Amino acid sequence: MLIKICGLTRTEDAEAAVAAGADLLGFIFVPGTPRALDPERVPWIREVVGAEKVGVFRDAPLDEILAVRDALELDRVQLHGDEPEAFLDRLDSGTLRRVCPGDDMDWQWVADLGRRCLPLLDPGAGDGKAWAWQALAERPSGISFGLAGGLTPENVAEAVRLVRPVLVDVSSGVESAPGIKDHTKIRDFVVRSRHPVR
Repeated sequence: MLIKICGLTRTEDAEAAVAAGADLLGFIFVPGTPRALDPERVPWIREVVGAEKVGVFRDAPLDEILAVRDALELDRVQLHGDEPEAFLDRLDSGTLRRVCPGDDMDWQWVADLGRRCLPLLDPGAGDGKAWAWQALAERPSGISFGLAGGLTPENVAEAVRLVRPVLVDVSSGVESAPGIKDHTKIRDFVVRSRHPVR
């Protein structure tokens, strides 16, 4: 299972996430949001090593996404809006694609999407909105996805045990303030994700 620490805005927080054992580091390029980064002002992202770097975009033009990805040497892209599925034709299979969960989930569509990218089930837009992810335990077998939305060090072990996602994604759940990570919470989140003791 992969662990993604998202909404990183400072070098020291990215390094703390790597030291804690995170697999993916998320950097948000969505103007007007609390953790938004200006691609031209964060060259330090290129220097971060030890985990894959993910650029998070919402309804940006594809050419802009590709330009930021290449300029900052990002390993993956995350599409977090209503981007056309045709974007996936220009991106690799490591791309994360947000899927808004609901009672009428089309699991066949999620399964088909999973052959092109990694579906990320998240009801919000990086706002830490909690939701009833427990219901996902009843999904059809053989469907892989990531889980985000309201995860914290306190509940991630339960999420891993019940839902069995291939990735867990956290941002506000490991913060002391918007965009400022709490390094102890990051460590606790990683440990409890990896070792979900009953």
